Amino acid sequence: MSNKINVAVLFGGRSVEHKISLLSAKNVIEKLDRDKYDVLLIGINPDGKWYLYNEGSYLQNSDDPQSIALGTPTREIDLVKEAIDVVFPVLHGTFGEDGTIQGLLKLGSLPFVGADVLGSAVGMDKDVAKRLIRDAGIDTPRFLSFKEHERPLYPFEKVQEGLALPYFIKPACSGSSIGISKAMTSSEFTKALDCAFSYDRKVLIEEAVEGVELQLAVMGNEHPVVSLPCQITPKRELHSYASKYLDASEAEWLIPAPISHKLLSSAQAMALKAYQTLCCEGMARVDLFLSREGKLYFNEINTIPGLTCQSPYAKMWEATGISFSEVLDRLIGLARERHAKEARLVTRIQEEDLCAVSLLD
Repeated sequence: MSNKINVAVLFGGRSVEHKISLLSAKNVIEKLDRDKYDVLLIGINPDGKWYLYNEGSYLQNSDDPQSIALGTPTREIDLVKEAIDVVFPVLHGTFGEDGTIQGLLKLGSLPFVGADVLGSAVGMDKDVAKRLIRDAGIDTPRFLSFKEHERPLYPFEKVQEGLALPYFIKPACSGSSIGISKAMTSSEFTKALDCAFSYDRKVLIEEAVEGVELQLAVMGNEHPVVSLPCQITPKRELHSYASKYLDASEAEWLIPAPISHKLLSSAQAMALKAYQTLCCEGMARVDLFLSREGKLYFNEINTIPGLTCQSPYAKMWEATGISFSEVLDRLIGLARERHAKEARLVTRIQEEDLCAVSLLD
């Protein structure tokens, strides 16, 4: 009988970040220690169908970020009928990072890597996340958000009364810089809203921060730890989908970030506070802005960050002294630890407990 842990890796999905999920999953699958794990490959196609895949044929064009796709499946899959010890969701964006998959896995009593339902949902919604961050006393660029039916209430002139130009306009619930635009004029504002609303029913408008972006990796449940940071300076207006995944030369990446010890401590403290404020567990990447004046601002959090071979999450841990394989070991351990603690909670009330409550009344 094998003592290996059965890990089901979930990838693909119905998100616009489907291809990024495939790239991330490829890296995770390659780095999982096969002396410790038996790996089950579960791909979700763009229509939402779940299939089991063989490792030798689960991807097409696996080395091309633009044309990578799911391969030929072996059969459809029923999670509850499979021998699974822990699920590793590598699903970016909607229907994967937003609490939907996490809720399904909890209903099936399956341990899973990453944030729970609440942390996933909050982290995905940039508007809700930034409100909580602001209420926790963490600096973040000034912003406003509204839904599609409220658009007539927020013309360009009205927004200018509360926010200073230029703006970044983005879908409230999306990732990988998809649907994000920078606006300086009324016409750019209109086009940016059209673009953002094509991806989500709610948009976020925030003031631009002139400076660089810092990213930090966080890992843990009750006692999370923070990595050394990555500094990213895009060569264009923003750190785009292309500069993240298609052409690394579109941005300058420095790991660890060349910042002072004092600023490093402040950035790590802010990342940790943001992680805990937003109810995160398992892992997340916290993105900050460092202004030209040296002030830190919270930008956003990613509860299933990019895990591709060139994504900062793994590289930041490597710079901190933890290999990606060890990171995967820890994440799987954290998932199983949380599930074991939740399994001890009372889910059925006994008759004698009801009597005790009655006596207290």
